Amino acid sequence: MELKFRNRYYKAEEDVHSLPRVAAETHPLSVQSTSCGDQVDVTDYGGDKFFDPLRGSYGKPEDSMKDFGSTATEITSEPYKDVAIQFPGKEWTSYKKVLMQKFPVSKMISVSSLSSSIMKTCKGPEKSSANVHLEELDDPQRFAEEGVKYITLQEYVSHLTELKDEISRAWHANDRVTSLNLSIKVAKLLSDTSVLQLYPTLFVIATEILDMLGDMVWERITQKAQYTEDGTLAHLPDNFQATEICAEAKETCYNWFSKVGSIRELLPHIYLELAIYHCWRFLLEQPADNLPRLVMMARGIADPLASFYCRLYLAHCAQKIPQRNIGHLIISMNDMKTLLMNGELVASEEKTSGVLSGTRSSKLGLMEPAIEYVMKCLFKESRELQIGDILMGLGLGRNQSELFGNSSCVSLVLHHLLRELPIGIVCSNALDILHLIECSNDYSFDQCLNYKLLGLRLCENISHVKEVNLVMKKVIQVVSRLNSLDEYLNVVDTHIDIVLPKHMNSFLDSILDGIFERTSDEEIGENELSSLQSILLKLLNHFDNLENILQLNHFNQILSVMQGSSRTIINMRILSIATRSSCIRDPTTIQFLFEVSRSLHDNIDLSTIKDKENNHSAHLISRFIHMVDYGSEVEHHLAFLVQCRGAFGSMSEVKETIVHSSNLLVVKATRNDISDVNFVKSCIACSEVTIPSIPSHLKQLNLSLETAEVALMAGLVSHSDGLVDSALRCLHNVDLLEGSRMPKDVDGFQSTLCKFCSLIVMIPGNIELGVTSIPRNMFSILSSLSWMLPSMKAKVLCALILTVSALSQNNLLYHAIHDEVMGNDSLFFCDQQYLQELLSFSAVILQSLIDAVLQEPIQAARGNLALDACNAIASSFEVCQGASDICSKLVETAKLSLSSNNKYLQSTIRFLNSRGLMQGESCKKAGD
Repeated sequence: MELKFRNRYYKAEEDVHSLPRVAAETHPLSVQSTSCGDQVDVTDYGGDKFFDPLRGSYGKPEDSMKDFGSTATEITSEPYKDVAIQFPGKEWTSYKKVLMQKFPVSKMISVSSLSSSIMKTCKGPEKSSANVHLEELDDPQRFAEEGVKYITLQEYVSHLTELKDEISRAWHANDRVTSLNLSIKVAKLLSDTSVLQLYPTLFVIATEILDMLGDMVWERITQKAQYTEDGTLAHLPDNFQATEICAEAKETCYNWFSKVGSIRELLPHIYLELAIYHCWRFLLEQPADNLPRLVMMARGIADPLASFYCRLYLAHCAQKIPQRNIGHLIISMNDMKTLLMNGELVASEEKTSGVLSGTRSSKLGLMEPAIEYVMKCLFKESRELQIGDILMGLGLGRNQSELFGNSSCVSLVLHHLLRELPIGIVCSNALDILHLIECSNDYSFDQCLNYKLLGLRLCENISHVKEVNLVMKKVIQVVSRLNSLDEYLNVVDTHIDIVLPKHMNSFLDSILDGIFERTSDEEIGENELSSLQSILLKLLNHFDNLENILQLNHFNQILSVMQGSSRTIINMRILSIATRSSCIRDPTTIQFLFEVSRSLHDNIDLSTIKDKENNHSAHLISRFIHMVDYGSEVEHHLAFLVQCRGAFGSMSEVKETIVHSSNLLVVKATRNDISDVNFVKSCIACSEVTIPSIPSHLKQLNLSLETAEVALMAGLVSHSDGLVDSALRCLHNVDLLEGSRMPKDVDGFQSTLCKFCSLIVMIPGNIELGVTSIPRNMFSILSSLSWMLPSMKAKVLCALILTVSALSQNNLLYHAIHDEVMGNDSLFFCDQQYLQELLSFSAVILQSLIDAVLQEPIQAARGNLALDACNAIASSFEVCQGASDICSKLVETAKLSLSSNNKYLQSTIRFLNSRGLMQGESCKKAGD
């Protein structure tokens, strides 16, 4: 094949193809053009006359935020109270779901004889309670053995569901008596508290059945109330009055209340009346007047747990009537407080480390939802002006000006009171509330959690807290008496949000001193670690500057006791803050961050090294290493990189960064004329040792090429040759398939090979191995890669053609920076044997290129590849028979694959015609 390389004059070609450049008189963003073509000066923002389209209108940035601020206020205002009142059903459904989740039941549960007999109602005759009692007296041993049975929760729920279905079937079969009797039996279940953990689940299911009965009664009375006294059908409005109800509907309603009133057992009586309580609207103008009577009746329930949940259901049912009355809620809350104190549930005889244990603790936990719900209803129904009356009603205030005058309150009640109080009341009475918490020293609730809650509430509107210094002084006095690390951290975790924005440095020092003292004496548990993590994150987010953080009292000592995932989170945050600056120069800071990074690395689970969190950790450590700058002390910098290579061996990304940083040291040394060759060689050696430990062969290939280029820059040709050999070995091992059908990261791989080709231009040829040994080896390896697609191979071969053509020039396009590295244009100037070897190799590449183009299965892609090859050949070779024949063949292939109007086809033909590589009149016409 007759070929001859084209002589290129790169500078002249650049001048011909460069667009003319004219300096701009003004910055394009300094003025704004109107639609009429006029120019309007933009408002000067402190000397900055550029118009930033992100700023929107002409106003200053802070002006635009004013409008946003007003919108944000509207959005964050509290619309939830109205929603809760308007849709009590949705709130109740959500509450029941949370209640069941809070008290999960084990798979097997014990059921008393009472519950067992009731659940068998649908399947057979039921023994009377008198007979059951007589059996117990006759044979107490057998009764003790048979009185308790074990069933699964699913079976228990299934029995109750059957009861519910039976009630519904009886009702729709007009058997109201059976529906009522079965509902009474369901209500009786609520007197059974033998299995404490089961009671919330029982309450939810039983009240659903009772609510269903109440709804059916309401619907029946409503249907009759649709008619007037003369029998005319009339629409009943939602806000109807009792005077509008016909006599028949009232009689039916009165009849139902009479049936319920005849129930002798107290607890079923109360529950059934509550279930139909909203039906009092048909009889009374003020149905809420009956609520105090039911509250008083609830005092007769002996079991405290059943009593508490009865009041919970009462508060729920009271929301179904339009009149809002908080009197019954205050009475209910005071009754629950009395039960807690008189029932000795909060007494200290069974105190264990400040908390109750055993049955008492379990009962208090089960009673808490009732206190929580009643307190929510109490403050949801109230207005701001009623808060003083509520507090006095609860026995806390003496008058409207002294809302927390009394000295104590049950801790559990106080906790939920603090949660529901309006934030304005909390902020204006913070000192009094602190005193109240301190005096409420019982064991119904952990007092530390009340101090913590107060801190959370104060943070909602810290600017309105009166005497904030006195408040924090009192809090510090309280926590200083706490010996438990967990209790101490619980309190200071929330109050540190007050200390930081107010810049109370003395209080912050006291808090950190207290943490340090207690972490030195106690073992750190999971709860303590969680609180420490929260505190340290708040410190890091507030200061946002590593130097200020390191100056805090005992920060390093407190950080050293952290472990596990909490330590990992803190370390990642520290690195995130530290790597925001441009560089890190202080040796002390570098050493501190190195220890932080090593701790982060050591806590990584190697089995999950590809997890997102671990990848983020590796990225932060890499960023830290990249930002370290020792200035002129380059030896220290290299020693640091070597230290990092040993410390972070399991992180591939970090090792890549070490190679980049080591190569950067060589570049800096070269540019600053540092003549220490041994240092440069040490840097190259660091990269050479690190690269093979990186798992990805493609990344090894890229790093080897980068290091080879750096070695050439430093004049280390032998190192460069070795690195190119390593790159060729990596190329041989690259497999982009990785188990898939199609190669991955094709564009990245092609870019790497093009970079390889460009590097070859600078590497001096080796006469002993052959001046084309490197491109020949590269060609041989590419030919052996079975996974390479024809399109990939064709593009790389085009790059090889251009590379070989560049090597043939008497003056290369570019050279290595180092003066001692001679290019091939100097080593083989006008050497015919050298040119002949390049031409011989080109012929081999061309033949392989044509084969690759023809093997491409996709027609359009085949046409574009043929045009790519034509352009590469036309740019590389002079007009000759061999080049013309190849180009003609490739153009014909392109014409068969592409439309005749294809712009790439037309421009390529025009280029070939201009070069004289196309023969024949038809070809010329095609390019016109």
